[in-house]
Amino acid sequence: MQADVTTWYLEMLDPAQLRPKLIEHPDLEIRQATLPCPEFSRFLYASVGGQWYWCDRLGWSRDRWLTYLICSQVETWVAYIAGTPAGYIELEKQSSGNVEITCFGLLPQFIGQGVGGHLLTVGVQYAWKLATRRVWVHTCSLDGPFAYKNYESRGFILYDTTIKTKVLPDQPPGPWPGYNA
Repeated sequence: MQADVTTWYLEMLDPAQLRPKLIEHPDLEIRQATLPCPEFSRFLYASVGGQWYWCDRLGWSRDRWLTYLICSQVETWVAYIAGTPAGYIELEKQSSGNVEITCFGLLPQFIGQGVGGHLLTVGVQYAWKLATRRVWVHTCSLDGPFAYKNYESRGFILYDTTIKTKVLPDQPPGPWPGYNA
């Protein structure tokens, strides 16, 4: 199917722009995945983005995932609740002091519990340890309904918007082949 997809580009130019939202949750921890593991990264990508048409990386081979992950510019931070992955934020250090949030989101069963605001807050704090100029992200009309609002609420400012027609599968891919929501 074809769909017009709006993409919003947002940025934060100073760490002081961050409006934190942290929650008290005794079983919540955020840890960096320091060992490159294509299987785990693909699991996170498909589990978080499968219901939102995240398709770009689904066709990547294991070698392509590994090449991407061993790049010293990429960091993956994972939120766990009681030892179970709840979501993740992926940061990519770029030239000129920029850091892009390349992936961010929660597994479906953890949406609506405040974990997203907390994870984004902590992720942006880590991003500013790498960035000297700005932290930026893009989200689109295919992402979760709270994505844009979460970025805006944390202090990101819109700097560009595009609309493009994209060819999409009839259904979001889901977290695994044959998935039916």
